[in-house]
Amino acid sequence: MDVIINGAAGRMGHVLAGLEGFAGSRVVAKVDRAYERSTNALQFSSLADVPADGVVLDFSNHTGTEQLLATCVERGLPVVIATTGHTPEERALVEQAARSVPMFFAPNMSLGVALLMDLARTVAAALPDAQIEIVEAHHDQKLDVPSGTALGIARAIQEVRPNATLNVGRHENGKRTNDEIGIHSLRIGTVVGVHEVLVSTGAETITLKHEAHDRALFAQGALRAAAFLAGQGPGLYGMRDLIAH
Repeated sequence: MDVIINGAAGRMGHVLAGLEGFAGSRVVAKVDRAYERSTNALQFSSLADVPADGVVLDFSNHTGTEQLLATCVERGLPVVIATTGHTPEERALVEQAARSVPMFFAPNMSLGVALLMDLARTVAAALPDAQIEIVEAHHDQKLDVPSGTALGIARAIQEVRPNATLNVGRHENGKRTNDEIGIHSLRIGTVVGVHEVLVSTGAETITLKHEAHDRALFAQGALRAAAFLAGQGPGLYGMRDLIAH
């Protein structure tokens, strides 16, 4: 499986490059604006300049989504979007592009997090009157608040609680409502990623927690997604599709 790393000069790009061979992967190009003056045959400053074909693994920034998708659709390249923080407009572009090329889009590339979302959905459905809070922690350089993963967990819960509203930060005075899902973000040190879901009926509390110890798990998940995507037709796929595969 040939892969093209978009955002290759970043932290996750380096991790991905170090996992070449995982899930049968072979890196055929590395793309990053930092490579504008590079003479390395595998390094390019723009995806449009890459002569090789392959599954694009995007670990760049959500602000480049429009240009990324335009190039992938034009060249018929499958793409795994592993960035977070997308605006509603950018998410709409992803859905539109998925009509033309295979697209894998997930707020978190960890299989463990995908299972956490399924568990949170199951518990929320089984305890319809319980109160739910989500707490997430990441390193002090993370840009988006709350994390895309925390929002993904909340949206999974909203699938079985369509009337649930999100209360991010709870920074004002006032009692919580039973319908709301509280989301709280911590940014400290070098924390890779911790997501905790607390579900309380008042008489008992269920706590679901996932903790990432190494960023390699996100790269491994992205490569598994790329291997899955290589055999698919146009469409929008996610972690639930990968787990069921």
